[in-house]
Amino acid sequence: MIRARQLRALAFRGQSHAGDGDPGDGDMFDDRCCHGLVEDHETGRLVATFRLLPMTSGAEIGQSYAAQFYDLSALAAYPRPLAELGRFCDHPDWRHDPDIVRIAWAVLTRIVDRLGVAMLVGCSSFAGTDGDAYRDAFGYLRQRHVGPDIWRPGEKAAQVIRFGTGPEMRACDMARALETLPPLLRTYLAMGGWVSDHAVVDRDMGTLHVFTGLEISAIPAARARALRQIAGQGAGP
Repeated sequence: MIRARQLRALAFRGQSHAGDGDPGDGDMFDDRCCHGLVEDHETGRLVATFRLLPMTSGAEIGQSYAAQFYDLSALAAYPRPLAELGRFCDHPDWRHDPDIVRIAWAVLTRIVDRLGVAMLVGCSSFAGTDGDAYRDAFGYLRQRHVGPDIWRPGEKAAQVIRFGTGPEMRACDMARALETLPPLLRTYLAMGGWVSDHAVVDRDMGTLHVFTGLEISAIPAARARALRQIAGQGAGP
């Protein structure tokens, strides 16, 4: 667990926060979560990590990490098992290796299948707290990926950036939008995920983040088969 927390500190807060003996990035949710670890086969170094908080239904959504920042009362009516994906990160030295993210998602797929999770939720983070730097990305999200009314989170945080107001009202530069989307969020969206209609300004983490939801049934069949094959599960349902 210490290694995972140190990698998270390095990925989210910078090298100066991840020295030897530093307890790293941890909080009260860690003990309640399943933790996924991806190691380099040759060196044994930890190259990616994530955590998953299982919930039997939406009735438990108020106990999630995201509930600190979003009004999730709409999701309280979700009748099937959910899981909150959090602290998904990779080591900066391996950040350009696409296999790392694929393997991490394959591990996640195995856990999701075992638990019977019907929806993944979580927060997808943009580096920094300057919303203007992401106006094209926010415009793109507003136009194409805001979630359905029935599940969409409301505002709760003290500082938010609403999509559909301010500079992101302008026609977005699609290339710039896609370039500035965080890799985790791009993966969510490629699998049929959706986002909140606003971003939260998180001064503690030094990020902006959007709530993200993904119903497992929305994942394209070919993508689901590929992830299960990587995970060594074959292509079953």
